[in-house]
Amino acid sequence: MDVLVHPPTLSSEVPPDIGPLALYRREIASGTLVSDPAQLSAAERLHALWVKLRGYDPPARLGQNSLFRRFLRRKPVDEAQSHTIHGLYLVGAVGRGKSMLMDLFFAAADVPRKRRIHFHAFMQETHKRIHAWKQANHEGTDPILPLADALAEDAILLCFDEFQVNDIADAMILGRLFEALFERGVVVVATSNTLPDDLFRGQPGRDAFLPFIDILKDHLDVLVLDARRDYRRARSDTGHTWHVPADGAAEVFLSTAFQQLSEGAPVKPTVLHVMGRSLPVTRAAGGVARFSFEELCARSLGAGDYLAIATHFQAVVLDEVPILSPANRNEARRFINLIDALYEHRVKLVASAAAVPDGLYPSGDGAEAFLRTASRLIEMQSDTYLALPHLT
Repeated sequence: MDVLVHPPTLSSEVPPDIGPLALYRREIASGTLVSDPAQLSAAERLHALWVKLRGYDPPARLGQNSLFRRFLRRKPVDEAQSHTIHGLYLVGAVGRGKSMLMDLFFAAADVPRKRRIHFHAFMQETHKRIHAWKQANHEGTDPILPLADALAEDAILLCFDEFQVNDIADAMILGRLFEALFERGVVVVATSNTLPDDLFRGQPGRDAFLPFIDILKDHLDVLVLDARRDYRRARSDTGHTWHVPADGAAEVFLSTAFQQLSEGAPVKPTVLHVMGRSLPVTRAAGGVARFSFEELCARSLGAGDYLAIATHFQAVVLDEVPILSPANRNEARRFINLIDALYEHRVKLVASAAAVPDGLYPSGDGAEAFLRTASRLIEMQSDTYLALPHLT
């Protein structure tokens, strides 16, 4: 059974001869992890990829700097190699250790340029770069190939955490962008709760998205991580930040928490700027913001807005999270994106709600997808999570 006692804390400088399998076994030996057969199998697959990637630095196809780099790379790479190294798509239920395993692999990866990023953040960055391209007197020209050039220059190995596609704007650019990245020799490792064939299922415009799924399966091997236990829940040891029901007592507690977290700083409105737009925050003080569920999830906000909140504020107080269902699907989707952003940046969350996390989305279409969010909400109440530093 998989139990993560506390998250692995690895130096970014891992000796080049130590691969992810050795790192995984080291975490077990130290007592940080308890061995799980499914995790061990995934670590072995990641180790095999690590061996293939050692010194991998294929010549980029465009750009003066890329031409120069082919004389500087440490290890000769056959021109066909960039098309023979498959990445890995690690899929499994929530909290089974996918991100932990990918982090071990990323820390050990012996390539000159690599990047690990949450997929929502990557797509938000992608939209910003496309917007900037169009603003820089390039209207009417195609931004995808220059964007792929820039991404390949930055990283020949891209590791994506929480790969998921819920937005039609993302779906419409992914096929061409990833095809261009793979043509440039970029290797992708991704974690997800969703099999490739199930990505964007049931969404309008999915037929146009299907070629991307084929591209993904052509370049990434799919490995299902069938670990049996949600380690996030194993770490949850407190329940003092999630208050049920959202009644008068909860209101008093949240008001007190807001004052304590902000250390009594004066409460005043502020404005965040997101891709040329203004996002008003009516209650902010000392690095803490307070919102109602309606303010954050009933309005037409997107991943970029939640990312701005998560990077700007170290703590968020959230009032009156309701029961979610297909009847308020849009609000539920925004809430999921909000929690993803807060979790990824280790924002402390104090909330009042109509139910405990496992009861927030009890049934109907979307309930299964919400399991990951419920798992994260439970972990965010733990002492382990609350001790983590905020990531800006």
